[in-house]
Amino acid sequence: MNPLTSTDDLMARLRDEPPVLLDVRWSLLGPPGKQDYERGHLPGAVFVDLDTELASPPGAGGRHPLPDPAALERTLRRCGVSRDRAVVVYDADNGSVAARAWWLLRWAGHPDVRVLDGGYAAWVAEGRPVTTDPVVPAEGDFEVRPGSMPVVDADAAASLAREGALLDARAPERYRGDTEPLDARAGHIPGAVNAPFAEHVDSSGKWRPAQELAERFAQLGVETSSPVGAYCGSGVTACSVLLALEHAGLSTAERPAVLYAGSWSEWSADPSRPVATGQEAG
Repeated sequence: MNPLTSTDDLMARLRDEPPVLLDVRWSLLGPPGKQDYERGHLPGAVFVDLDTELASPPGAGGRHPLPDPAALERTLRRCGVSRDRAVVVYDADNGSVAARAWWLLRWAGHPDVRVLDGGYAAWVAEGRPVTTDPVVPAEGDFEVRPGSMPVVDADAAASLAREGALLDARAPERYRGDTEPLDARAGHIPGAVNAPFAEHVDSSGKWRPAQELAERFAQLGVETSSPVGAYCGSGVTACSVLLALEHAGLSTAERPAVLYAGSWSEWSADPSRPVATGQEAG
């Protein structure tokens, strides 16, 4: 199943069999996504907060640890999520936050989740309907069953960097260690390859074609016969790399790419973990 849905497809689905719509707009520098939601959102969309509902509190597991399954289930039910109803997730534009919700729902066992290609920006640019009306959906009955998408810890991530392909989704300057505005140390996991999440979409925030992404990943050393995974600063934008891998046909139900959920915020906080710097994998 394609992990993306177009604005045209979503418009048609809203007329026929509306999916559950989740608005997960969020920015590291603010303002809070809820403010954007209140200024306008897709009809029927429910706001979900990344920091408090799609992650556990920051701690030893990093800045955005995976949420407690019971808490995630309560959130999804509040939003009207049920197993037999499709879900579409959107963020402001490039899918980097929406992919976290997409991945979590997949991890929790939902069979039909997609990300709106181009997000809210594309929807508005095309003159699609928006509203400021509050949304209170009927309670859903989805049961979170974690583990449907694979997760690795720091030790397994280190092994993956040597035995397969571990993709670092952060901007090149953070990968190289030129700067580190958020976490304890600068640099990257030794052996990891830089695959900036921003390069998987075009200037409008639309995802690049599957073949183009497949060629790009091949240049980074991703092979269908070897394991592949991703990490980022806190486990959020890495999910957009996982989505890009699936869109490109390089992550499948039989061989899904893995997420190092703790990511650099966990790795760099442990002084026993080695750090590589510069453009080379190390």
